[in-house]
Amino acid sequence: MAEANITHHIVAIEAVHCPIPEFDLPGPHTRAVHRWTDPSELPSRLKDATIVITTTIRLTAETLSPEITPKLRLIVIMATGTDCVDVAAARARGITVCNCPGSNIDSVSEHAIGLYFATRRKFIELHNATVAVPADPSLDTEWKTKGSLLSRVRAPDGKAPLLCSDETVCIIGYGSLGKRIEAMAKGLGMKVIIAERKGVSPRPGRYAFEEALKTSTVVILCLPRSAETLNMISTAEFKIMSPHGLLINVARGGIVDEEALLQALKDGAISGAATDVYATEPAGRGDSPLLSPDAAALNLVLTPHLAWYAERTLQNLSASVKITIDKWCTGETINPVY
Repeated sequence: MAEANITHHIVAIEAVHCPIPEFDLPGPHTRAVHRWTDPSELPSRLKDATIVITTTIRLTAETLSPEITPKLRLIVIMATGTDCVDVAAARARGITVCNCPGSNIDSVSEHAIGLYFATRRKFIELHNATVAVPADPSLDTEWKTKGSLLSRVRAPDGKAPLLCSDETVCIIGYGSLGKRIEAMAKGLGMKVIIAERKGVSPRPGRYAFEEALKTSTVVILCLPRSAETLNMISTAEFKIMSPHGLLINVARGGIVDEEALLQALKDGAISGAATDVYATEPAGRGDSPLLSPDAAALNLVLTPHLAWYAERTLQNLSASVKITIDKWCTGETINPVY
């Protein structure tokens, strides 16, 4: 429980994503805002912090030790996901951890549907083929030369792409985001099925995990990363998916085995994939096989973890962080992670 007469030092270690609000605390406080913090800079920046705001920068058990963060009492994650904080280590020290649930639901759900269309209709490949200028000046564009580029949008079996009304969308992770995507997909005329978690007997109205993968033509991931969901989609899962299947990941990196996904696309086991998240972020060519030269010619749409980004999301996050810290400093905890 926070006391009003404590002088708090609030440290935002990752302001690159979203403006950090001012706070209305009952007692004196200081506020340090850093655009980005390298792991090597954490000890010096956090040594006097009583409250820390992070988004993706990891606060490990080592960082949360009394030697590095002796005064820390509250962590606010300026995001919905909580995997950037070692919650068990925080709990062991009595450090409260809160997040900002529901702040980005509209933006992420719209992004997920956009990724579906971009992948099913192969927008990026078609754009590149349409504007590409041959090195030989005597040749015209591929479209002009061939008369049509329809061969580029065909499915692996040579058939034309499916319409929304022909799709069966499997949603894995049926929280607020999953429910919002379900409503949008149904609005487009898609059939929607909800998958039970892997290894769990399905509840009424849900499909067993493996059956959902077999039955669907689009799989959308909306669930948190945890020890139970790490590499949840890998070689075995791609083998049972439809060759017309698409995988859309707007959840967290690490839920999909990236090496297995690359191989599945190369083998034609699935038709395409799109992801906004990666096992290592920010991702460079040495961090993910999905950014390797082997992936360049595949039906793979990549965005840099910006599905959340919208003006409304920024407003929601800023407001949520402000009220969470303001209330905690008066003795009320909202949005606790545990």
